[in-house]
Amino acid sequence: MRSGFISIIGRPNVGKSTLLNRLIGEKLAITSDKPGTTRNLIQGVYTNNDTQIVFVDTPGIHKPVNKLGNKLNAQAYYSANDVDAIMLVMDATAPLGKGDAFVLDKMRNVTKPVILVLNKIDKLTNEEIIKKITEVKDIYNFSEIIPVSAKTNDNIDRLLKVITSYLTDTVKYFPDGDITSSTIEFRLTELVREKILELTTDEVPHSVTCLLSDMVEENNSYNIYIDIIVDRESLKKIIIGKKGAMLKEIGSRARVDMEELLGKSVYLELYVKTLRKWRDKEKYLNELGFNDF
Repeated sequence: MRSGFISIIGRPNVGKSTLLNRLIGEKLAITSDKPGTTRNLIQGVYTNNDTQIVFVDTPGIHKPVNKLGNKLNAQAYYSANDVDAIMLVMDATAPLGKGDAFVLDKMRNVTKPVILVLNKIDKLTNEEIIKKITEVKDIYNFSEIIPVSAKTNDNIDRLLKVITSYLTDTVKYFPDGDITSSTIEFRLTELVREKILELTTDEVPHSVTCLLSDMVEENNSYNIYIDIIVDRESLKKIIIGKKGAMLKEIGSRARVDMEELLGKSVYLELYVKTLRKWRDKEKYLNELGFNDF
């Protein structure tokens, strides 16, 4: 048995969560086309007959504009301290920019092996992939450069093989069948937030977090109650929508995924609450779990 921990880092919106879901083979982390989707350290566990890899998905590293942003960056930096190797994910279709430079600058003192994963190669020709590898190979002392597509599964087996060569432990950290350390409660609230990301635009998605207030299991169903937290009354009105239409659609979409996750029918009740400037208040960040890493 070879085992170990691999941190997945990178700037926002490069496909880290999609890659984690592909590596594990199940949806653990919510995804969207909006940057900053991941807000917590999410562990995904890959296990086969002789290998166990614990992947740690992290919030995208970015220049913070509030206390929440500082917390999210701290989580990403923290995850790099105690792993066997780091997977730095970049969008192979995007030109190198200030965001990439910011991430690389924060990694200058990292002593762990860094595997560069160039994601989204399904959108490139072979010539464009080679050109991208040439462009990035000298910007940092990468241990490996692996082009992949999390969307189409291209080269994922090769990535797993390379990662395995960097594992240093022989301990099985999770029992067979376990695929994440995240609680069911956390995964349920994230499904609601994912639907908000899908259905809203501009500042709304970044101003929202979700908390499970109650969950009651009956014979063949669950009653689930989740609070949607926003930082302004105007956003509360947007999420509720005209005659409650937006909130109903959020709940309808989330319930489908919840029933697939839980294997039972779900009655879902959503409540929208305003906590003014919660992203800049330590008290609320503590209560909402952003210091739990």
